[in-house]
Amino acid sequence: MEASRTRAAAAYFLFFFSLLVSHTLVSCASINQQGRNLLRFGADDPAGSSSNRGPSCSDGGRAMALTIRSAIQRRLLHEPSKSSGHEPERSSSSLPHWAIYTIAISGALIFVALAATAMYLLLSHRKKDNTVMPWSTGLSGPLKKAFVAGVPSLGRAELQTACEDFINVIGSSSECTLYKGTLSSGVEIAVVSTSVNSAKDWSDRSEEQFKNKISVLSRVNHKNVMNLLGYCTCDEPFTRMMVFEYAPCGSLFEHLHIREAEDLDWPTRLRIIMGVAYCLEHMSQLDPPVMPATLSSSSIYLTEDYAAKISDIDFWKGDKDAELRDEQSVVYRLGILVLEVISGRLPFSEDHGLLVLWASSYLDGKRPLNGMADPMLRPSVPDGDLAALCDVVRMCIGSDKEKRPGMGEVARQLRGVTALSPEQATPRDNPLWWAELEIASAVESG
Repeated sequence: MEASRTRAAAAYFLFFFSLLVSHTLVSCASINQQGRNLLRFGADDPAGSSSNRGPSCSDGGRAMALTIRSAIQRRLLHEPSKSSGHEPERSSSSLPHWAIYTIAISGALIFVALAATAMYLLLSHRKKDNTVMPWSTGLSGPLKKAFVAGVPSLGRAELQTACEDFINVIGSSSECTLYKGTLSSGVEIAVVSTSVNSAKDWSDRSEEQFKNKISVLSRVNHKNVMNLLGYCTCDEPFTRMMVFEYAPCGSLFEHLHIREAEDLDWPTRLRIIMGVAYCLEHMSQLDPPVMPATLSSSSIYLTEDYAAKISDIDFWKGDKDAELRDEQSVVYRLGILVLEVISGRLPFSEDHGLLVLWASSYLDGKRPLNGMADPMLRPSVPDGDLAALCDVVRMCIGSDKEKRPGMGEVARQLRGVTALSPEQATPRDNPLWWAELEIASAVESG
C-alpha cells in the first residue's frame, strides 16, 4: 500500500513538472518571436529612434542602416508575388510556431517517460519486509473471490469475542495454545496463539519465523489441508495468532484410539488415507515443495463427512527438524500412518513397542495378513485390499531411503487399491466460505 501511494505521488509530481517544462519552453519561444518582430520593426523605421540607437550611434551607423534597408527592399521587389501561385521563401533562421510547440511538448513527454521508468524500477526493487505473500484457498466458488488480496490481518477484538474471551481452550503445547471460536454466523474456527506473552521475549528471529510460516501455509492450495484463514499481530497486549478452519469431528487419533469416539468403518478409513495421499502429493509438487514436519493421526482432523484435513498448526519447527520435511521421510511416516489406520494400534505402546516392529511379522509373511486388521472391523476388510495396502507400506518403510517411492507414485498405488478419485476424497461442500466472507467484511469495515 505504501509503495502504491509513493508511485502515485511520483506520477502526480512528474505530470505537473512536465506541464511546467512545456509552459516554460513555449513561453521562451513566444518571447523569442516577439524579439525578432521588434528587431524587424526597428530595421523598417526610416527615421530611427533615439532609444534604439543609443547615445553612441553616429552618422556612419545611420548610413549602414539605410544601406541594409535598401538591400532588403531590392530583394523583396525581386521575390515572386502571391498571385503567381508560389509561396514566399521562408527564412532558414526561424521555425514556424507549430514546430516550436511540437518540439517543446515532445521533449517534455520524453523526459517524463524516462523519469517515470526510473522511478518505477527504483520502487519495484524496494524490499517489502512486512508483506505476506498472496494466497488462494482450496475451496471454490465465492471463497476465492473473497480473498483475491491475500491472507487477511485480523483484529484481536474480533477473535477474542469469537473465542469467548480466550477461555475455550481445546489444546496446548509448550509453544502455543489452541482455541475454538465461533463467528456470529455460527461457523467455527480454530485459533492458535503463541505462548509468548511479552514483546521482550519475542525475538526478531521469532518474528521472521512467524511470517515465514504464514507465507508457507499460504502456498498450499488443497481441500485436504486445514486452510489458513488469517493471522493477528498486536503489540499491546502482545499477540501473535493464526486462524484456521475448524474440523468439527475431531482428530483421526481420537477415532482410532479413544473409546468414546465413533468407530470408523473400512470405506471411511480408505477415504481418509486417500485424502492424505492426494494432499501430500500436491504439497510435494509445489516449487519449492512444502512438506509437513509432523504427520500422524493426531495432526489429521476430520470434517463433518469424515474427510481428512492435514493440519500444520505449530508456529514453527527449528532447523533441526528440517530433515523431517524431505519427501522420503514424509513417505515413511505415511507408511506408518497406513499401518495405524489398518490395525487401530498406536505407533508406539508399552505393551507392543513400535508398531512397525509389531507389523513386521505380518509384512514378512510369518503371520497371515488378516491378523493385522483392527478387530473392530476385521470381518469387513477384503483380503485383496489388505494385501495391496501392505505392498504400499513395504515400499514406504523400506530401510533404504533412496529407494522409497515419491509421493506421486504412492498416491497412484493407493488409488489403484481404493478406486477413489481426488474429488471423492475431498470434503463435500460446506458453509466455511461464509465464515471467510464475514472475516473479510470485518477487515474491510475496520
